[in-house]
Amino acid sequence: MQAMRGWSTRCAPWIGLVGCLGGMPQVLAGEYEGSPQVAEFVGEMTRDYGFAGEQLMGVFREAERKQSILDAISRPAERVKQWSEYRPMFITEARIARGVDFWRQHEAALARAEQEYGVPAQVIVSIIGVETFFGRNTGNFRVIDALSTLGFDYPPRAEFFRKELREFLLLAREEQVDPLTLKGSYAGAMGLPQFMPSSFRAYAVDFDGDGHINIWTNPTDAIGSVASYFKRHGWEAGQPVVSRAEVRGDQVDEGLTEGIEPTKTVGELRALGWSSHDALRDDMPVTAMRLEGEQGPEYWMGLKNFYAITRYNRSVMYAMAVYQLSEELVKARGVK
Repeated sequence: MQAMRGWSTRCAPWIGLVGCLGGMPQVLAGEYEGSPQVAEFVGEMTRDYGFAGEQLMGVFREAERKQSILDAISRPAERVKQWSEYRPMFITEARIARGVDFWRQHEAALARAEQEYGVPAQVIVSIIGVETFFGRNTGNFRVIDALSTLGFDYPPRAEFFRKELREFLLLAREEQVDPLTLKGSYAGAMGLPQFMPSSFRAYAVDFDGDGHINIWTNPTDAIGSVASYFKRHGWEAGQPVVSRAEVRGDQVDEGLTEGIEPTKTVGELRALGWSSHDALRDDMPVTAMRLEGEQGPEYWMGLKNFYAITRYNRSVMYAMAVYQLSEELVKARGVK
């Protein structure tokens, strides 16, 4: 990340004052010139968080409204893919090979993350692989453009994205970086692990101890941050993620979980004809799933660590892809 530029023309950068102007912002000269929403937002940031109004005005003069972002977020959702179509998107020879290389290159940081947070190295590597192909696809939009466009020009979720814009400006101040230089996805997700700004501030860590958190170009910080995220979302060290199941009888659909919450217990599923390939206690809460695989229906019990993965992305198939990629990485690494 680059050092902050242009934030101290009339006062020290990010000082805890109401602002260099001492009042509400002046008229903006860029994409958001005269926008009442931007004026109100800047006023809130100066009043509630001690930002300098003139400096924030400078940022928003440079911020650009991107129609391509609005097009992307408004695009009709794709047809929901079956597991047989979804899995091959992420479990590929190229992603496995690159994952093994990434693991080898950052073995020390991954081992330390596993020791400190209890999250297996292969799961951390898999998340970064699924999210950005190990940094190959981290996004080309400036985060300030993405969050400004969605916060001020996308009414359906404007409140959410204005919150993320606030968090982004706070993290830029805390990390002393220029908010105009940081890039991410069209929705503002950032870096190798694709953290939203609120997740960055809540879970990202300075894992290499250099005094800054950099998930954009510092794999060590990205590794520690993913591990921190999972630990804070309930990951249990040494515990399984999922268990393959077999189902007999005519009560299959009654056993399936709606959504991703682990609302069933192993015992309840046993009573409905489910049997696990692993020794599981009857009182364990699980997510009961049926996935349409290449060879037909697959039945799985998602355990607590599976649910932790869904907290990263609220999708059963996403969590299963992360898990199965992690298992393939272990196999491939053992061969090489």
